[in-house]
Amino acid sequence: MRMSIRISVLAVAAALLGGCNFGASGVSSQKQDSTELALIKAGEFSHYPAGDYLRNGNPVSPTPHMVRFEHDFQIMARHVSQAEYAACVSDGACKRLDKAQRDAISPDLPAVGISWRDATAYAAWLSARTGQNYRLPTYAEWVFAAGSAYKEEVIVDAADPNDPAQRWIAEYELETRRKASVDAKPKPFGTYGMNEAGLKDVAGNVWDWTDTCHARRHLDVTGDVAMPLAENCGIRVVAGRHRSYISDFIRDPKGGACSVGVPPSNLGLRLVLDTSGKGAGVVQSLRSKLGIS
Repeated sequence: MRMSIRISVLAVAAALLGGCNFGASGVSSQKQDSTELALIKAGEFSHYPAGDYLRNGNPVSPTPHMVRFEHDFQIMARHVSQAEYAACVSDGACKRLDKAQRDAISPDLPAVGISWRDATAYAAWLSARTGQNYRLPTYAEWVFAAGSAYKEEVIVDAADPNDPAQRWIAEYELETRRKASVDAKPKPFGTYGMNEAGLKDVAGNVWDWTDTCHARRHLDVTGDVAMPLAENCGIRVVAGRHRSYISDFIRDPKGGACSVGVPPSNLGLRLVLDTSGKGAGVVQSLRSKLGIS
């Protein structure tokens, strides 16, 4: 459960450092939590782990990795809506979105144009507002919850490993097909159907932030990691019809000006409800610090 505590702390830090103000009247008292959740039963699954994998300096695909969840967990059945995010903005706990999304307040459409910091600030606000502990899912949690609705597209290493240009061309062609099939305009919840666990639109046109950091791994000839993990938490894994890697869009003197930008118009969020109890102390500490009874 160490990860749950770490994620919660990040959410709190993002809210505080981002200039969020939880002292507004909208969060002065705990409110009943009416969040629609889907229950994901414990189990195991195999997937291609996120990140870049290199062998002899050339990109390769990782071998499938088996992940087991020992306990059930709950995740939002739909994306956070425009109206829900607008309530966080109204309370002063979330930053206003860019001009194109600023006046979008529909309760039936997903909030998009969300940065990772926006998402973690919203998680902290919702946790303080409801007395629950909400956090971004890990990439593995999201894929497991998506179930049959998630189809990972992975390039199998059939080309000459000594000619990386073949793989780059294949990746370019795959990305071109992906972009040609995406309609970025938000659609009403349920437009893209519901999976077997009750999650809506996981195969739709809005991607979700996860809290999994981008990682680079160097493999030996057997496929095992040959060098220590190189992790970059300025870039997070986002999940949808396929996974991608997105900057948190915050200016970082170490990362350079390229880390500044506007989040894509098809990027939103859904959160996991952490019922382990490990994160409750973090939420209560936040409430006490901000004077929320």
